[in-house]
Amino acid sequence: MEILRVSNLTKIYGKDEAKVVALDNVSFSVEKGEFVAIVGASGSGKSTLLHLIGGVDRPTSGKVYVDGKDIFELNDDKLAIFRRRQVGLIYQFYNLIPILNVEENITLPLSLDNREIDKQKLDEMLNLLGLQNRKTHLPNELSGGQQQRTSIGRALITNPTIVLADEPTGNLDSKSSDEIVALLKKSNKELKQTIIMITHNMEIAKCADRIIRIEDGKLIA
Repeated sequence: MEILRVSNLTKIYGKDEAKVVALDNVSFSVEKGEFVAIVGASGSGKSTLLHLIGGVDRPTSGKVYVDGKDIFELNDDKLAIFRRRQVGLIYQFYNLIPILNVEENITLPLSLDNREIDKQKLDEMLNLLGLQNRKTHLPNELSGGQQQRTSIGRALITNPTIVLADEPTGNLDSKSSDEIVALLKKSNKELKQTIIMITHNMEIAKCADRIIRIEDGKLIA
């Protein structure tokens, strides 16, 4: 079942001599439960693509369909609700709230949406993340790997339609990187979570079901 379709997606910044084509007529689809890696060098357009898929930015032209719906037909308010409820975002630099503990950071999307927190699901998530004994710790009391696991929990807790991971291992040592990739694979297999991960590291990309390669804003393989 197709969960994501990107159709002729183009993003242009600036104009005339300052014009930069960040994405050039990109099209592909992703099946529900698939783990896809998008690879490319710095400046290739992969981060721009991820932000458009997540509704963080709007394209110059083209369409993004998530679960059959054209997300750019939504106004800004509805697009914000779409991001909060249907997209789980994992960033390279964690973006945790420093005054909130692990449990509070993970459940933040639910709190912002005035949704009830399922304690059993939260406990299951903490066990999956290996953070049960760290749930009352603040971010500055955690290792980099533990902080990234917390951000993964925050992305997964809403049971989103898709999870978008932007260089999730880029700020970690090799041991923590391996742990994060293993955790993403586990959430993909056990939770049937659809994951799209961008990376410049081909060894990490090989852990995905499929690799999409982008170069100079164009999909080349």
